[in-house]
Amino acid sequence: MIYVFDGSLEGLLTTVFEWYERKPGEVILRTEKFYQPDAFTESFPIQNDRTKADRVWAALQKKLSKEWVRKFYCAYLSEIPEIFNSLFLFTIYIFQNPAGAEKNYGNDHVLALSKAAKSVEREKHRMEAFIRFQHTADGIFYCGIDPDFNVLPLILNHFKNRYADQKWIIYDLKRHYGLFYDLTVVEEITIEINLQALKQPAAHQLNEKEELYAHLWKDYFKSTNIVSRKNTKLHIKHVPKRYWKYLTEKQL
Repeated sequence: MIYVFDGSLEGLLTTVFEWYERKPGEVILRTEKFYQPDAFTESFPIQNDRTKADRVWAALQKKLSKEWVRKFYCAYLSEIPEIFNSLFLFTIYIFQNPAGAEKNYGNDHVLALSKAAKSVEREKHRMEAFIRFQHTADGIFYCGIDPDFNVLPLILNHFKNRYADQKWIIYDLKRHYGLFYDLTVVEEITIEINLQALKQPAAHQLNEKEELYAHLWKDYFKSTNIVSRKNTKLHIKHVPKRYWKYLTEKQL
């Protein structure tokens, strides 16, 4: 039996509820995006149900520590196609075993969640460290990103607290949505504009002093850089090349 869901967290949790209600035996979970009909395997489409999802989520929070609830959520945000089935089977495994079952790293699904969550947390920290805003002509600070994982929900509080006195937008170019802070609350937004403009705003879209600030920062970076102590291998280890596109000092 293959359960097919829409890829949302609500859908994933609803799937667990449906499995317990129907008890169909062994089930494989697939998202609609990656599901391919099989003439020899029965499929069942999952209809999202907030009430059912909330019941499963509440029960899971009672079984897991806060650390593992976060790991579960981070693993979900990884969007790795195989992780959804692991999340589904992990949840059933937790419900069917005594407290502490999540510490059994001999279980394939426990291990898969732990590895995925670790990768997502690493990406979160790098985004917090490497994001550089540009000051737009309308007074909003903007940055377009394309992280490997869907980390926007995880970096929200960091930027809200750190840049509480300015309006900003962080836009995920890969997933086509972003976060907008208006000095009061952070809202999820989508922007209807061509991708190139989102990647790099044109000069007329930026504050007139933005170019000056960029030059000042680059000059400062050059003046503090000690060429004789340059260690490119170590530098790339801490600041991988795929993040250089976010750093003003690398746009030489």
